Amino acid sequence: MEQQLGHPVIKVFNNIYAEHLAKCGKPPGTPGRIALPVSGDDAKAKEVVMKLVNDIGFDPVDTGGLDESWRQQPGTPVYTADFDSAGVRRALAQATPERKPDWRATPKSPGTFNGPAYGDGW
Repeated sequence: MEQQLGHPVIKVFNNIYAEHLAKCGKPPGTPGRIALPVSGDDAKAKEVVMKLVNDIGFDPVDTGGLDESWRQQPGTPVYTADFDSAGVRRALAQATPERKPDWRATPKSPGTFNGPAYGDGW
């Protein structure tokens, strides 16, 4: 993806509900402040994103490179859990690479490998 875009890719915000992102930010040091996992291969870009996460009211947790970002996917313990930093670290450590049945593609899943199910408008 980075090669296609010509820019670094940093993965964050995929495991928090939009409403929580809009309404649950807290000042640094607030007990129970929600933490967000941040994955990426470009240290400078990741530093910028981690500052943004902090500035909007969440604790950034550096989770390493994109090759480990599967730990924050749907169906993993950290996904939409609203943990603090310690909770995020625990949940990431508990993640396993197998997709849970609810998150696996099936023959009835929309779309194909040749194109998404969105239609021609996308």
